[in-house]
Amino acid sequence: MKVSVVTAVKNGRQTLPAMLESLNSQTYLDVEHIVQDGVSTDGTVDYLRKAASERMALQSAPDAGIYDAINQGIARATGDVIGLLHADDQLAGPDVLAQVALALKDRTIDGVYGDLQYVARDDTSRVIRHWKAGAYVPTMLKRGWMPPHPTLYLRRDVFRRSGLYDTGYRISGDYDGMLRILTTGNVRLAYIPQVMVRMKIGGVSNKSFAHIIRKSREDYRAIRRHNVGGVGTLMAKNLSKLPQFLGRG
Repeated sequence: MKVSVVTAVKNGRQTLPAMLESLNSQTYLDVEHIVQDGVSTDGTVDYLRKAASERMALQSAPDAGIYDAINQGIARATGDVIGLLHADDQLAGPDVLAQVALALKDRTIDGVYGDLQYVARDDTSRVIRHWKAGAYVPTMLKRGWMPPHPTLYLRRDVFRRSGLYDTGYRISGDYDGMLRILTTGNVRLAYIPQVMVRMKIGGVSNKSFAHIIRKSREDYRAIRRHNVGGVGTLMAKNLSKLPQFLGRG
């Protein structure tokens, strides 16, 4: 089973080394790394060319935003299973992809996900937010639940059936995509009860008040689009994050 790991990056030179180290340390070896660079200007491409291994497929090309870049990467992927790993993210341990492959030996499973930690940018050992996802129950979507997107690995066929990410979203395309997959894709997900990814805090969705407002609007649009609720679902989605900062969620 080949696992395709897609990295969409633009000007990520500072955080790429740690991400690559976490990927290169994986015990599971049937992996291809699809890197989709958005014409970086900070030395990202030069660094990637020097750090490239035989399994890395690098392309630098203009894109229309993060979700367009992700879509380009997925379109280039040749693996049986596809997941994402961006420049600010690190696989939490050397067995993460092995656990993904093990779970997907069950042919009735369409995808897997696990837990996520948000860590400080200047000290990745300091956990700011711990997201314990728990097992998937469809009714939880109306309560704002979703799998942590950076931990989600899906069979290629899921994208064929449900489509790629909607580039009309600037921030919440991942939420929209997951809702579409879970409500129309007839997928069965397995939960891996371990931290799979550590993400440096301070991403695009929370970098300013304007971005927070835009994210809430896009989240609500996705909620209504896929008929999983309304304002109450949006409120529950946001409130569910609070225990994660206290180490209980």
